[in-house]
Amino acid sequence: MSRIILKDLRSIDKMAIAGRLLAEIVEHASSLIVSGMTSKDLDGLIEVKMRAAGLVPSCIGYGGYRHATCISINDGVIHGVPSQSAVFKDGDCVKLDVVGSYQGYCADMARTFFVGTPLVEAQKMRDCAQFSLDEALRIIKPGVKIGTVAASIQKNVESAGYSVVRAYAGHGIGRNIHEGPEVPNFGKIGTGVELIAGMTLAIEPMVTQYRPDVFVDSDGWSVKTVDHGLAVHVEDTVVVTDFGVRVLTRLS
Repeated sequence: MSRIILKDLRSIDKMAIAGRLLAEIVEHASSLIVSGMTSKDLDGLIEVKMRAAGLVPSCIGYGGYRHATCISINDGVIHGVPSQSAVFKDGDCVKLDVVGSYQGYCADMARTFFVGTPLVEAQKMRDCAQFSLDEALRIIKPGVKIGTVAASIQKNVESAGYSVVRAYAGHGIGRNIHEGPEVPNFGKIGTGVELIAGMTLAIEPMVTQYRPDVFVDSDGWSVKTVDHGLAVHVEDTVVVTDFGVRVLTRLS
């Protein structure tokens, strides 16, 4: 596991700026996701907006990745590669995942959007994922173990009849996209690393309609459900404070 790096106020301030700017861009992107647009076009528009806002698209060059965003559709869970052949159509469930850095410090967020009229089940899944994220954030504070946060996500997702992806997890974040500690979406209460003020984390429930099993597609990046069931993904970057948690990637 990567080293856990506690952040001082100066570092957190930079991450907060990155998070606010990123949240503004992602919120605007929701109006761009329409039938007939390609995921490659969306990626290009977001990259332009990021650079104009003073953000560096951190995904570009990460492990050889060549795009500013990851865009996954329907049975895609995470790491979907933007493509000119991926054309949005009515009812599509679109996951937008993006990392931007400001003066060297990153913020990472993901949202699930719908094209036109969404499937009822997809809406229920997004609501479930968002609820599980919000409830997990409620319990974050110094002294709480990561297993307790993970168990909360798992309980809220599975009690709704869905599954959490186990092959991928949330993570620490800062100067690097991925730092310690790992933050799974399943676990046991009272286990794992203890949270400390100054930790900065990307918490990201990845919820599947049926089984939790996933595979990496032939492009070497896109992670999809094995059974082709729907998937949703939401993510926020947060900092553990002396009294709880501060969310850096929300405007409200």
